[in-house]
Amino acid sequence: MAEDRPKDLITYTEARKLLGMSTGTLTKLLKNGTLRHWPDPLDARVKLVSRGDVEGLLAQSRRRAA
Repeated sequence: MAEDRPKDLITYTEARKLLGMSTGTLTKLLKNGTLRHWPDPLDARVKLVSRGDVEGLLAQSRRRAA
């Protein structure tokens, strides 16, 4: 299962700050599958997301805004 993990994982908090979203909005993206997440192997309470996925979502939202 660990081999399914991307190598560029960042925390939920880092992703939220990069995207400029509220906690609730990011939680919705995780729950509806827009962003995949994995538990931190050192602390299962912490959610990790792929930085590449976050940057892709950010680029997509910028294109829509333009």
